[in-house]
Amino acid sequence: MPTLPVSVRLAVWATAAFHGRLDLEEAIARAHPDLDHWSGDLSRLRLWRDLGESAVLVALPRPGDLTGMPRAQVDVSGAAAARGECAYVAGMGGLLVPTLSTFGPDGDEGTAAEWTAYDSEPVARHLLESISLGDLERALAHAITESSSSLEEVEGRPWSSQPREDAERRLGEDRWGLPRDLAPRAVRLIGMAARIGVIADEGLRLASAGPALDLHSSTRRESGLRSLQSAADAALAGATNIAVMEVAGWRPA
Repeated sequence: MPTLPVSVRLAVWATAAFHGRLDLEEAIARAHPDLDHWSGDLSRLRLWRDLGESAVLVALPRPGDLTGMPRAQVDVSGAAAARGECAYVAGMGGLLVPTLSTFGPDGDEGTAAEWTAYDSEPVARHLLESISLGDLERALAHAITESSSSLEEVEGRPWSSQPREDAERRLGEDRWGLPRDLAPRAVRLIGMAARIGVIADEGLRLASAGPALDLHSSTRRESGLRSLQSAADAALAGATNIAVMEVAGWRPA
């Protein structure tokens, strides 16, 4: 599976292509460095560019949490939440949702992304421009503190060595697949949020496979990890969109 949500990388690379930094086809390829095949409605990117869109943004929704999603029909929001990600444009509206799958024989599997285009409502640019890196950093730090304290009480800390080592293995900085000229502060937050998100994901996986706790403790552990997961996703999407807006010239670099 990709080391970062593929919509994160599609957003930054496509935006760079919109501003002439590289060809759009090359940008699409660079957005999929750890996938073996991609297909679907990616021609929508060219249409968006030709119709005057200057930035491709990202949202990382989950079932029950549509934070950052542009407004869309219920089935569209549901498709994005089920996949956990989407790329979208704010001016005319519209989004792309990837479906990841594996293919090939055992021991030689590949990973593919199939992109589906949907309609969505426009998003006011001033709402996006008001996003603050400082606010995102503080919110993530607060979530880490709150979740860590809560999880320690039920012996469900996400900071044990295995989830942390898994995060480092999956998200080594040389494997992020991002343009090298993005704003350093935004990139640092992208990296931190991505690592915390992977740790939370691994914590949930290990908790489900580990020794059973009483119902109250299990509920608190899952709630703490999901809260941390949600905060990490919000920080990752927000930092990515700030980097995108700087590339697009919406905000000073």
